[in-house]
Amino acid sequence: MFAELILVIICRLLISFTGIAFRLESPAPKALSIEDIKELIASFVNAAQRSLAAGFNLIEIHAAHGYLLHEFMSPLSNQRTDEYGGRFENRIRFLCEVVQAVRNILPDQMPLWVRISAIDWISDGWDIEQSIALCHILKSLGVDLIDCSSGGIVPGEKFVLGAGYQTAFSDRLRREAKIATGAVGMITEPAQADQILRTGQADMVLIGREMLRDPYWARRAAKQLRQPVSVPKQYDRAWH
Repeated sequence: MFAELILVIICRLLISFTGIAFRLESPAPKALSIEDIKELIASFVNAAQRSLAAGFNLIEIHAAHGYLLHEFMSPLSNQRTDEYGGRFENRIRFLCEVVQAVRNILPDQMPLWVRISAIDWISDGWDIEQSIALCHILKSLGVDLIDCSSGGIVPGEKFVLGAGYQTAFSDRLRREAKIATGAVGMITEPAQADQILRTGQADMVLIGREMLRDPYWARRAAKQLRQPVSVPKQYDRAWH
């Protein structure tokens, strides 16, 4: 059994790093207290324990795309003045505490991934240098792989979409932070994914929307790349 659980707390409408609304027309969330933060860390741990009980064998903590952990990390959003705001070490504190708490209850052999937005696509926001520094720390805390995405923290981000437009982030983090990375974002063709892996830009290519469009993408990729693939007899008979 191979499965993945993404631990996500969607917080914009209820709780957040501060009481600042995402947009003018958005409702203002409740600012988290230190006690609230500690309770949320415990909630992440409880979710991980339920995942173990359910039989999952991989956990990914979502700290990207404007969700709660990313809100603490980015200087664009984090306006706190306590030990969870201000300088870099404070802004990453919440994520690091979550990672450490979750890692402590997982079996040693169970992979722990973290998804981050490698850059905010906004001047003076979270950038690749901060991501590299964060990844050094996450590796020391027992994170096995960084899922490299980007953006999502504030309105008005300016970026150019294109095939594999985020792959440069997985490449830099892999080389400079010496941690395994996963490449994501508009990777749709088998040859494209294969080239990313063969050139060492990432350790893994994560296919999301393309698998929704084509549930048999993996079989098509194996066929195009001339790799053996094992499928249930019922499926194999349907394809011949």
